[in-house]
Amino acid sequence: MRSTAATPPDPARRSSRARRAILDATAELIAEKGYAGVTIEAIAARAGVGKPTIYRWWPSKAMVTIDLLGEIAEQTTGYPDTGDLAVDLRTQMLGLISALDPPQTSPLAGVIAEGLQNPDVARQLREHLLEPQLDLFRERMRRAQQHGQLRPDADLDVALYLLYGPLHYRLLYDLGLPDANELDVLIRRALYAMNQPDPPPAA
Repeated sequence: MRSTAATPPDPARRSSRARRAILDATAELIAEKGYAGVTIEAIAARAGVGKPTIYRWWPSKAMVTIDLLGEIAEQTTGYPDTGDLAVDLRTQMLGLISALDPPQTSPLAGVIAEGLQNPDVARQLREHLLEPQLDLFRERMRRAQQHGQLRPDADLDVALYLLYGPLHYRLLYDLGLPDANELDVLIRRALYAMNQPDPPPAA
């Protein structure tokens, strides 16, 4: 005879649903109001949870947003390996630009701005988002070196500055992020520079 007893609720499944609702609510609210206009109270209300549920997993709005950005990075800003370094950099950088644009409603731009004022947020951003992305960048560039697409002695830190420095400069001063054509020029010139012999030291 089949039991008619109710199946007890699964706390893990309930927690997973709540976490998903919180991250989705954060993304929606930042898109609507901008990062600065979003509060933990608003996230809780939109997600249909209490504030203690949010604070159980995250100490602040910034950390909720950094977790959200980690998910976005996994989906949009990884480094493919098609065998064409320029094409792969273009794909990754276009994904990054889409995550930053428009800056007024970009969760990444918002948490970067907070990190400029809050050292703890800056540290969390570096540890949880920037450093994993830097590891992926260096891994892709080393494969390019192994396959003869980049000089084997190329300085990968310099490559990082040449490629990504212009994006963050334009973001910082609200100059507009590059379109696909501008990005192609940037990548082509950066890779050309990286494959040239180093100039002799200044006298």
